[in-house]
Amino acid sequence: MEGVGGESASLASPVAQWGNDAWRMYQYYLDKSTPHATYRWIGALAIVAIYCLRVLYIQGFYIISYGLGIYILNLLIGFLSPLVDPELEASNGPLLPTKDSDEFKPFIRRLPEFKFWYSFTKAFCIAFVMTFFSVFDVPVFWPILLCYWIVLFVLTMRRQIAHMIKYKYIPVNIGKQKYKGKKPSASSSGSRAD
Repeated sequence: MEGVGGESASLASPVAQWGNDAWRMYQYYLDKSTPHATYRWIGALAIVAIYCLRVLYIQGFYIISYGLGIYILNLLIGFLSPLVDPELEASNGPLLPTKDSDEFKPFIRRLPEFKFWYSFTKAFCIAFVMTFFSVFDVPVFWPILLCYWIVLFVLTMRRQIAHMIKYKYIPVNIGKQKYKGKKPSASSSGSRAD
C-alpha cells in the first residue's frame, strides 16, 4: 500500500512544483509590468494586430471576433463607469461633486486600468488560440454582425456619455487640473550669512 501512494506522490510533486514555479514567474513579470502602462498597451495592440491579421488571412472566425467585440465593449463600460453608481446611491446624496463648492472626490473606476488591460489582452490571446480550431469557425454573414455591433456600441456609448454628463464626471485625465506641491522659495535656498 505504501509503495503505490508514494509513487503517485513523487510523480505529482515535480509537476505541481513546476506549475507553481511557472505561475510564480508569470505573476512576477505581471507585477513588474504594472507601472509601465504605455508599454503594456503597445504590447496589447501588437497582439490585437496579430489577431486581426490571422482573421483576415483565414477569412473566417467572425463569430469569435463578434463575441470578442461584445466582451471588449463590456470591459470598456466597466472602465468608464464609477465604482459606486451615483444613480443607485441617490439616497445618501450625490457621491461625485456636482458644484464647485462640493468636496473633491476622485474618480474611482469600477474596472481599474490594469485589470482592463489584463482582461483585454487575455481575451485576444484566447481568441487567437481559438482560431486554430475549426469547430469555432461558424459560417456567418459578417457584415450583419459588424452592423449590429456598431449599433450596439453607439447606443451603449450614448447612454454612458449621458450618464457622465448627468453626474458630471470625466473618467480620463485629459484636461483635468493637476496639483503640484509647493515650489521652494528662492530666499530659503540661498546660503546663510553668518
